Amino acid sequence: MIKKQILAFGILCFTNFIGYAQLLKPINFADIRTRGELNIRAQKNLDRLESDIYTPEKVFPPREENTAGWPGDYEGRVLVSLIVESQAAHRKPKYLEEMMRMLPQKLNRDGYFGALQSDIIQEQQLSGNSWLLRTLCEYYYWKRDPKMKEYLERVIRNLVLPTKGYHAIYPIDPKERDKTKGAAIGYAEKIIGKWRVSSDIGTDFVFLDGIVQAYGIIPSPELKSIIDEIVARFLEIDLKGMKVQAHATLTGLRGLLRYYSITKQPYLLQAVIQRYNLYRSTSMTADFENFNWFDRPEWTEPCAIVDSYLLAVQLWQYTNKPFYLEDAHHIYYNGIANTQRANGGFGLNNCPRPGYNSLNVNENEAWWCCTMRGGEGLARAIQYSYFIGVKEIVIPFFNNSVATLKLGNQTVTLNQTSVYPFEGKVSFDVLNSSLNSAFTIKVFAPYWTKKHKLTLNGRSIPFVLRNGFLIFKPKLSKGNKIVLTFDQQIKAEHMVNQEYSKPDFYTLNYGPLILGIDNTNKQPEISFTKLPKFTRLTDRDWMAGTNGIHFSTVYQLLDPKVTKESGYSKQILFKIADLK
Repeated sequence: MIKKQILAFGILCFTNFIGYAQLLKPINFADIRTRGELNIRAQKNLDRLESDIYTPEKVFPPREENTAGWPGDYEGRVLVSLIVESQAAHRKPKYLEEMMRMLPQKLNRDGYFGALQSDIIQEQQLSGNSWLLRTLCEYYYWKRDPKMKEYLERVIRNLVLPTKGYHAIYPIDPKERDKTKGAAIGYAEKIIGKWRVSSDIGTDFVFLDGIVQAYGIIPSPELKSIIDEIVARFLEIDLKGMKVQAHATLTGLRGLLRYYSITKQPYLLQAVIQRYNLYRSTSMTADFENFNWFDRPEWTEPCAIVDSYLLAVQLWQYTNKPFYLEDAHHIYYNGIANTQRANGGFGLNNCPRPGYNSLNVNENEAWWCCTMRGGEGLARAIQYSYFIGVKEIVIPFFNNSVATLKLGNQTVTLNQTSVYPFEGKVSFDVLNSSLNSAFTIKVFAPYWTKKHKLTLNGRSIPFVLRNGFLIFKPKLSKGNKIVLTFDQQIKAEHMVNQEYSKPDFYTLNYGPLILGIDNTNKQPEISFTKLPKFTRLTDRDWMAGTNGIHFSTVYQLLDPKVTKESGYSKQILFKIADLK
């Protein structure tokens, strides 16, 4: 009896916690304008998405060299990125309206991309059309155009529902799949049973993300049964044993989180946590990028890097554990920031790990997928600058911005000025306020920040440091200024990837920033007997040791030297024999 009462109490607490987590929401795109590096990145990415290879006549009709057997993938990724990033960057997209007018004419007679479905399911066709579903959903959320719901209903009726029963037999036997082949652009590999499978193993689970987002707009028992079938198969698969593609896995996990946000079923959240942690501990690189497939450290892919960033933020949102938000900072400043190239697109890198200690460029740009996926990542990074809870403002990231925060029928407008992560100083000027009472403010304080100081109009104010956040309750009156300062030091840290790490190998981090030594000329790699003393030169450069070894950040902002042709290489893993 006592055990049952304890279990019931635990379930009640977890249920209450879920309810609280669901009330924490990111700011709307319309309510924030960024400045500085994040805005520069988003604008440059939009420039790239309006260049000659993304004009309407190039996106439609699907060109074989673009889609490479992925009907809807190229088109949908372009459209999703333009829809969300143009809102976040407050910029009218050059070609979006024309492409949305063209879209219905470029679909088959049943309303989706590619050939009409047969009794052999084309895995890549389902994955590609997931981006069509997401396009229709995101455009509907933005414009509230009722035609989008009509188009969604056709895709659901003619493509999604006829797959009932097929997902339960999706091939998940590792012996049946070729786990050694594959390329930067995946290809249809072979027929197994009723499936023509992809070299991007597991890409059926990309389909889940689009279906669940559509279910949030047009729910039905029939569609739910398809979702439940895919989820059940997804949870059966041995991700590592099958060497499933990381992008497919992480996108599938985003679908699980979407479904969790609708159904509130705790097992879905737990499934995402377990699989994200498996990805993190077995298939993440030293600089928080990814192995393209589980347990295959061949190259990285910004599509998956963006997925991991979005997942990390959302896992923090739903669990309240700062561990995930710290991951998101690392992923953004080292993975996303380094893979964005000078033209605004996103490219592939190698997989640094002990024995492969340097970071190199693998491909200058994956224009067919990662450039667009990077656009949504940057858009969400803007949106995730602020979250609103019950009578609280939560600030998980630091970005130069002006944001109007709506708390019920009251609003406050904050101007944030930040030099993070290069220095520990962030300030908030209250530009306008209709608040008639004090609201709780929570400002993220990751584990690498120390000696926090908080002032209001120059005077120290008290705060509580709890669960990774500084918590205080100031009066947000117009003209008030809040300033947060903190210290960051250089530390040696092990890789988060436990399977590929070695005891004496470390990254050297300043705050969330990984530091490295330029190795473009392929000099012998450097090791240390102990952690050297560092002297700071600039916001991104240090000198280490008595020999004057130059370190700089992996983080870069559209640096034209980061190319395959330049031989860009930076040692980021170091053997340190005696770390005390």
